[in-house]
Amino acid sequence: MFKKILIANRGEIACRVIKTARKMGIQTVAVYSDADRNALHVQMADEAVHIGPPPANQSYIVIDKIMEAIRKTGAEAVHPGYGFLSENMNFAAALEKEGVVFIGPPSGAIEAMGDKITSKKLAQEAGVSTVPGYMGLIADADEAVKISDQIGYPVMIKASAGGGGKGMRIAWNAQEAREGFESSKNEAANSFGDDRIFIEKFVTQPRHIEIQVLADKHGNTVYLHERECSIQRRNQKVIEEAPSPFLDEATRKAMGEQACALARAVGYTSAGTVEFIVDGDRNFYFLEMNTRLQVEHPVTELITGVDLVEQMIRVAAGEKLPFAQADLKINGWAMESRLYAEDPYRNFLPSIGRLTRYRPPVEGKTDGGIVRNDTGVYEGGEISMYYDPMIAKLCTWGPTRADAIEEMRLALDTFEVEGIGHNLPFCSAVMDHPRFVSGAITTAFIAEEYPEGFAGAALDAALLRRVAAAAAAMNRVAEIRRTRISGTMDNHTRRVGDDWVVTVQDEAFAVAIAADPQGSTVTFEDGEQIRVESDWTPGQPLARMTVNGTPLVIKTGKIPMGFRMRLRGADLRVLVQSPRQKALSAHMLEKVAPDTSKFLLCPMPGLVVKISVEEGQEVQEGQALATVEAMKMENILKAERKGVVKKINASAGASLRVDDVIMEFE
Repeated sequence: MFKKILIANRGEIACRVIKTARKMGIQTVAVYSDADRNALHVQMADEAVHIGPPPANQSYIVIDKIMEAIRKTGAEAVHPGYGFLSENMNFAAALEKEGVVFIGPPSGAIEAMGDKITSKKLAQEAGVSTVPGYMGLIADADEAVKISDQIGYPVMIKASAGGGGKGMRIAWNAQEAREGFESSKNEAANSFGDDRIFIEKFVTQPRHIEIQVLADKHGNTVYLHERECSIQRRNQKVIEEAPSPFLDEATRKAMGEQACALARAVGYTSAGTVEFIVDGDRNFYFLEMNTRLQVEHPVTELITGVDLVEQMIRVAAGEKLPFAQADLKINGWAMESRLYAEDPYRNFLPSIGRLTRYRPPVEGKTDGGIVRNDTGVYEGGEISMYYDPMIAKLCTWGPTRADAIEEMRLALDTFEVEGIGHNLPFCSAVMDHPRFVSGAITTAFIAEEYPEGFAGAALDAALLRRVAAAAAAMNRVAEIRRTRISGTMDNHTRRVGDDWVVTVQDEAFAVAIAADPQGSTVTFEDGEQIRVESDWTPGQPLARMTVNGTPLVIKTGKIPMGFRMRLRGADLRVLVQSPRQKALSAHMLEKVAPDTSKFLLCPMPGLVVKISVEEGQEVQEGQALATVEAMKMENILKAERKGVVKKINASAGASLRVDDVIMEFE
């Protein structure tokens, strides 16, 4: 077994590999850029080597710098994680030449399957069903439009060397095909150093289901069942689960056997994933093979009990797989929510800054399940604009799908993140969405269910009452504390009343509170009683309660006459007032937000790639105005309505903050 391995990556996946290596008694070497000097993976590793400036194309994907770090530290093997150099044949070849073991597949398999165009051709030759498309190289935007017209819209424009949603666009017409080709080409060049693009038919109403395979160097190949990855936004996975709620045993077996056959055909070893598009009749089509560890591998580990990173290391060291296909059973259900530094209230645009608070839920066994959090950040650390926006992968396991979802609901409500915009509220809202709960999902779920973006979830009537009761009980605790302030004048003791009005989500609940040493019983006007028990004290940002015997966790903060409460994807302003205060508040004026309709504001911190219009130019609704790049993704900003450009305040190359004015309109 290896004594020392180098992890050619950063963030949560580097931390994940270090954990398993440490368990196996293997020393680890981290590499880091200027931006990652204080990163968690650097702190966790036994050694760390600086490899250059923040941009990945000057550090993490420069093969010579990684090779220099290997020579400097004497690492015997390299784990590439995912992204960066993980599917780079030249990197695998360079390691082989140096006599260093690549913890991954042979360079020939990377070449064959890592390139999406080549892999599709090989799959077709092997008799694997593939999606219709154009597999050749595409010269320019004009040719891309011509090919798209021939295939028929909608089409998927994809970077050949792509992954993680980078370099991917769906085009529904010729204009979108032209814009999508140019953006995909630029993103692919910046992220992978390879700007080749291909186009295929976009199958409507599809499910994205993938098969995890594992193969050793002794001819043994197995599949570890499937992962459902259909909850995606901009082709980037947000929530995954294993197994899929859609597959039957026959389809699962057929997909698994086909994935293994494809792996054998290219002499594959190590862990890899074969991705399929599955239609409503359970017909499946080969999409691509990722010759690396997938981001969402933890859900497979939770239902099989197999440590995939450990098996990758053991396979690379020449060991045989310790199990056969018949040994790999599905145990329970697992969910994964990807926590991204993206603001759901600003159309999921990237958010950077310092994590002023980062408190994930406690990992390990719960009353009926398991909580796991794979992360690469810490409280006080910074989220950089240079890399992928992922902060953490929160995973839960339960005996059934419903149990795993309930575990995830509680874990998400318990997860505290402050200082940046993030998608925790959105993940929470999905867990409560009836369509997700039923399992009737496709890759179009987010686009169909949130067509206008995400503005927060609305709680149902039953949960709303539980929140109102909790707020009333918490307010009573806060009021009692205020009456006990020392130094008050004699004979000025204030009595805390029993009658209150709780206003939440535009509903007012008149309640009466009866308190005892164990908690409070809150009685509503219609006679319903809700029991609230908690050890919460004012100032605690997380209120853990038992409401009518079931757990309720709320992120809470003080506001005048009430609380800001966040749970289940809702961000609530909850007022708790005496009946007299409630009556008087009806006469209060509300502040009106300023009108910004005549400005194009930068929606996220980023770099201006292009200004597409000129001063004095008339623009039409939907016309491209500017392109801003952030976290390796290009974002085209379009006109919301017809107008005339009055003034342009930014130019290509400018670095902007959130809400900086790019241009003004007449």
